[in-house]
Amino acid sequence: MNICVFCSSSDAVSKKYFDSAKKLGVEMVKAGFNLVYGGAKRGLMGAVADSVKSAGGGVIGVIPKALKKYGIAMEGLDKLIVTDNMRERKSVMERKSDAFIFLPGGVGTLEEAMEILTLKQLHYHNKPLVFVNTANYYSTLFKFFEKMEKEKFIKKELCNMFHVAKNGRAAVRYIKRYKPSKFKDKWF
Repeated sequence: MNICVFCSSSDAVSKKYFDSAKKLGVEMVKAGFNLVYGGAKRGLMGAVADSVKSAGGGVIGVIPKALKKYGIAMEGLDKLIVTDNMRERKSVMERKSDAFIFLPGGVGTLEEAMEILTLKQLHYHNKPLVFVNTANYYSTLFKFFEKMEKEKFIKKELCNMFHVAKNGRAAVRYIKRYKPSKFKDKWF
């Protein structure tokens, strides 16, 4: 099975986020999972890929050619898929993955998380989604979901479509035990 991990490509973030990414990679390999990710050698992306490779797991990177030209693609992956653009990248990552984990990241990670969550909400897939809430990074997002629900922009059920884990071990454990649920339509 493949877990897609979306996360930051920033090298400037705190060490606690790098530590979390590295631990996630080890936990994935222990549980028999391979990694699908954005193909970069930088930031948390590089940390989780290095960790999976070092622990003996398989790694598939997916990177758009516009980003590859900057020299940020990681070498030595089991497979590096180069796409024409970001939309194709996300589509390939979604198809090749059996589950999704969102580590802390910037607007790109947030956009990817919202797309994968939207696809689940619209019944395009029923794969497990897990936010690793390192240092309460995503807590404000979850409060915003509560506001959206209160204002009737989303149903409360949306928050049942993903899991929040405090660390990589808990995220992997959730994915191993995941049982798909049936969700109602998103419309009121």
